Amino acid sequence: MKLTRRSLLASTPALLGTAWLATTTTAHAADVLTVGLIPSEDSRAMIANSQAMIDMLSKSLGMPVKPFVAADYNGVIEALRSKRLDVAYLGPFSYVLGATVAPIEAFAVAETKKAGRTFYHSLVVAHKDSGIKTVADLRGKTFAFVDPSSTSGHLFPKAGLMKAGFNTETDFGRVIFSGSHDSNAVAVQNKKVEAVAIADRILDAAIAKGLAKREDLVVVWKSDPIPESPTVWRKDLDPALKKRIQAAFLDVKNIPWSDQGELNGFHPTSDAAYDVIRETAKSLNLDLRKMK
Repeated sequence: MKLTRRSLLASTPALLGTAWLATTTTAHAADVLTVGLIPSEDSRAMIANSQAMIDMLSKSLGMPVKPFVAADYNGVIEALRSKRLDVAYLGPFSYVLGATVAPIEAFAVAETKKAGRTFYHSLVVAHKDSGIKTVADLRGKTFAFVDPSSTSGHLFPKAGLMKAGFNTETDFGRVIFSGSHDSNAVAVQNKKVEAVAIADRILDAAIAKGLAKREDLVVVWKSDPIPESPTVWRKDLDPALKKRIQAAFLDVKNIPWSDQGELNGFHPTSDAAYDVIRETAKSLNLDLRKMK
């Protein structure tokens, strides 16, 4: 699947669902802050695992907060562009690409107790029974990326493999996009594919949940540090509301955070922190301004 600006805009309101559109209209009338989440796992699990954060934000802001998980990254970005979402949690690359089609800006980044950092790594992981130990061994094998807009599930592993002399367009036997990191963990564990791209922290979480076994897997490639997924807002939000939103996020701490364990807290960030993503895109000859 070719990643383009047009593909980001291809997610129509129908993708979000009639019920979502109806509740969104009502929500804004009632001064509800709508927050979008990226689909790193099952949507119901994402919302359930984010409930503590949603509750704390609501209390700090003094207004209801409504979470939403789109079918994919495109759905979240389209919802921001069409003003159906106010705030969203995006992957680093989906943010950078989304910023070319929607008026959005990064303002906060999470740090978990387990990681103790605001960066992570992309991995290429194979099942030990596949015989894959090096990048060269991936030739002719079945491989799963996550999503065309995924930073650690597509952009960074693709750039890293190409830097190692591997042509991701021709050297694999077959390539699929699974749609989520959890799906990749399950697929490689169950030998549905021979190797996958996955974020290190999500692989750790999948192992903790029993979806995969570390002893069955081999890390074939590991990226340099990637800035953690940003929380973004629409630039056209009222400046006073932005201050309240950022203060509320910076006040959220010491709670369960999605599938990543306990949250230490959020830190302020900015658009410039994601220039490394733009540079990686350039290494793949992706001109974000011309992706249309």
